[in-house]
Amino acid sequence: MFSYGEDRSDSRARRGDLVRQIKGEALGSAGAAALLAAMIASPALAQTAAPPAPETATVSEIVVTGTRIQTTGFTAPTPTSVIGEEQIQNNAQPNIFATIVQLPSLQGSSGSATNTFSTSSGQQGLSSFSLRGLGTIRTLTLLDGQRVVGAYYTGVTDVSLFPQLLIQRVDVVNGGASASYGSDAVGGVVNFITDTRFTGLKGNVQAGISKYDDNKQGLVQLAGGRSFADDRLHLVGSVEWAKENGVGPGDFGLDLAGDRHWFTQTTMINRNVFNDGSPQYLMRDQAQPYAYTKYGLITAGPLQGIAFDQSGQPFQFQYGSNGVPSKTAGGAVNGCLPGFCIGGDLSGNVDSGRTLQSAIQRKVGYGRIGYDFAENNEAYVSFNLGQVKTSNQPVNGMNRTGLTLQCANPYLPASVQAACATAGITQFQFGTSNALLPNTKVHTDRRMYRVVGGLKGKFDLFSKNWSYDAYYEHGVNKTAIDVDHILLTPHFNQAIQAITLNGAIVCADPVARANGCQPLNIFGGKPPSAAALEYVQPAAGPFQRMRMTQDVASLNFSGAPIDLWAGPLSVAFGAEYRREFYTVRADPYGAGIADRSPNGGAYPADPLMSTLGNNWHAGNYKNGDGVYNVKEAFLEIDLPLFNNDKVGRANFNAAARVTDYSTSGTIWTWKAGGTWDTPFDGLRFRGVTSRDVRAPNLSELFAAPVTTTLPNFFDPVNNRNVVAIQNVVGNSKLTPEIARNTQVGVVLANPSWLPGFSASFDYYKIKVDDVVSSLGAAQIVDYCVRNIIPETCGSYNLNNPNGPNYINVQSFNLASIKTSGFDIEASYRWQQPLGLPGNFTLRALATHIRDFWTDTGLPGTVPVDSAGVNQGNTPDWKWLAIQSYETDRFSVTLQERWFSDGNYGNQYVVCAPGSCPVSTPNAPTIDKNFMPGAFYMDVGGTYKIGEDVTAYFKVDNLFDRDPAKSPNYANPALYDIVGRMYRAGVRFSF
Repeated sequence: MFSYGEDRSDSRARRGDLVRQIKGEALGSAGAAALLAAMIASPALAQTAAPPAPETATVSEIVVTGTRIQTTGFTAPTPTSVIGEEQIQNNAQPNIFATIVQLPSLQGSSGSATNTFSTSSGQQGLSSFSLRGLGTIRTLTLLDGQRVVGAYYTGVTDVSLFPQLLIQRVDVVNGGASASYGSDAVGGVVNFITDTRFTGLKGNVQAGISKYDDNKQGLVQLAGGRSFADDRLHLVGSVEWAKENGVGPGDFGLDLAGDRHWFTQTTMINRNVFNDGSPQYLMRDQAQPYAYTKYGLITAGPLQGIAFDQSGQPFQFQYGSNGVPSKTAGGAVNGCLPGFCIGGDLSGNVDSGRTLQSAIQRKVGYGRIGYDFAENNEAYVSFNLGQVKTSNQPVNGMNRTGLTLQCANPYLPASVQAACATAGITQFQFGTSNALLPNTKVHTDRRMYRVVGGLKGKFDLFSKNWSYDAYYEHGVNKTAIDVDHILLTPHFNQAIQAITLNGAIVCADPVARANGCQPLNIFGGKPPSAAALEYVQPAAGPFQRMRMTQDVASLNFSGAPIDLWAGPLSVAFGAEYRREFYTVRADPYGAGIADRSPNGGAYPADPLMSTLGNNWHAGNYKNGDGVYNVKEAFLEIDLPLFNNDKVGRANFNAAARVTDYSTSGTIWTWKAGGTWDTPFDGLRFRGVTSRDVRAPNLSELFAAPVTTTLPNFFDPVNNRNVVAIQNVVGNSKLTPEIARNTQVGVVLANPSWLPGFSASFDYYKIKVDDVVSSLGAAQIVDYCVRNIIPETCGSYNLNNPNGPNYINVQSFNLASIKTSGFDIEASYRWQQPLGLPGNFTLRALATHIRDFWTDTGLPGTVPVDSAGVNQGNTPDWKWLAIQSYETDRFSVTLQERWFSDGNYGNQYVVCAPGSCPVSTPNAPTIDKNFMPGAFYMDVGGTYKIGEDVTAYFKVDNLFDRDPAKSPNYANPALYDIVGRMYRAGVRFSF
């Protein structure tokens, strides 16, 4: 369903003929490769197909991605995959994002199935792209070649907010493009091209549902366009509504949503033993944490092993692995692994309650008014309004471990109180999943308001044709995040400490009582009173209100001022100014009461609350703001080297850009490359190398501290799991990341000896230095314990089991990334196969990642290669194959998606007990290190009901392939975790 092409045209007339040909063809699903091979100047330059018009129609503009040069006959050296309108339609997705991310070169993108485990990230349901596995922050996403305001303060855009029905094609530039487009284009560019001159009316109605009777979907789209004033005034608009109900959550234990049975609580267990000849890490299914249960468990001391059922009655907990509680103060279980037993009573496990796919609802409106004030010159204004709402449940329950409770607690059954007296103790350690409380829900609401005004066209200067493009963009994105049913930790800690006073059960602390404390019975699953529930999970929960603004002023020129021996010298130059600003405000219990006064009584002053914030179990958003501006100018040239029948045609392409960041000063980017159309029919060579940059974003520079709760963080000193708060803070001294991107390729495009065939092979190598990165929470603790970086010892405190335990994480220009690999793409179009009517098309795209090295830059560490790590997002091989047959009446398409077998991490040393070397941080030992790849088949088809109405269907994951086992859950970045999906709909166009 994807097309990829090369240009061999040398004149405007030739391209006009081809555009008229494409008007009558199905772009992409049948023969797009052959047509685009003749039409597109390179995979980086594509000609927009205008609406149906008389044969005398002319091409009004050339839409370019990956370069700023827009002159006739130009061939750019940067490879680009082109996804046409027909491919988008055939994929029948409720969000175009799901179609684009199937490209093999896209690895690590975020969408509605990622970030669903998160309470505090603020990126739930955010649809953004990642090229080459370099992350969403290193891929630049454009709309009609123009920047779009970020949907979060990382600067990444949300494609869900784009006007999707009017998109003609999507260009995916697989390579650095900073010299052409500026910061962030390290991995490449994804450019959405809309039909700015659409006339008529078209629409789409679609519905979908999974095999498991969930993830119900609906999509309604309508677009219209009309010309006035002798075809000089052009109005285009679209509206769309889409809703996906999502999947999940499941129940406690191992029960997923629907009738899915693939979850086995696979866990990577750290024995924390390095030199006994056995693996340090063990992969085990049916892992049972023994620090808590569904309704509560005494976890240490003489009463260890006493659990409570839903009614609050005690029983002897069934440990897996035939485990026997040690009944010591440390709380170990003899016969079990550290922190886990295998099998036994798994009913308290919480991971099955995670949302598999976030619910998402989109509302998008778009309009554009253009006026041709002169021939080939237009003034226009466009506006884009969008709203995306998502919701997810991060996990079941809110497990609290290491709680100290009193034997005198009046809610404690009498038999357990008597056992306390017999054992001579007055208190005990306790852990619970808190299944008696409602589960946490996270709701996001993103709203984008974007206006662009511009001028573009052509003019003559010294008898030469020039193009210009000037625009001003103002974008605002408002993000609201609200968390329901989350523990207010100080209140919970006081509510569970109950006593009897004057015949009534009350909170033990008199200060807490004076400030409204309501006692809570956590022994069992009896629903709490409304007053107790409001006290520990107040309705006024955590919230975040963020406002992002972006202003861009851009002016670009392109032309061919000089005729040389082999053709015209083409140039493009321009300048741009950009300003990015954000502000965020959060509730005072999370952000800190000192930062914001209690709001309208919803967050009353309370001496139990920390004035520094972090009072919630999770969702402790912070206040902050930041701003930076960018001034830049660029020059790009295309120099023809030779052009004759004996040696073919070659050109040299180069660009340079100077950029001044208000935060980090001036930096240069550049690129140099070229193409050679050999005298051999259809054979072309190309190559390019570039220096690209990514400037630190607002989040990295000025982040309000992002707080995440780590409910089972392992404390290696005390050999226990604790609840820890991770605080991520900004660093205004960061400098830009600097990348070197090199690509070399060969293309065979539509040779006369095999019409309709195209193929390409491109090798790439990327090195990124001064990568903005930070130590992970576990690294900070580990480097302190091992005395590798003693400075990290002051960044955390894990010695208070009742909290607050914290770990502070900050970004630095510490790391580097190095990756290499190659892309392969081929397609063949067979017209009237075996004498049958219609066309048959074969197409395949593949990416092989040879290596993907990440170097933390820290002492005592070595680079880690994550190529082939299927727990991440960079498998060794990833490919997409399509076979389609279509006639004037119907079409059938098969699609296969596959990625190769991999592992949990290349750093691990696999060994069996008794034969393991000493386990080290750089080479930890493990007993199993394999994650299988996956093969998914999709099938779809269309049928023309009438001349203007087409019905269609699509089945994704036809064989309902389950995801592979992964530590704790599954990896939605690679695997399909929803299962078989059915979709059907009707399109119309008048």
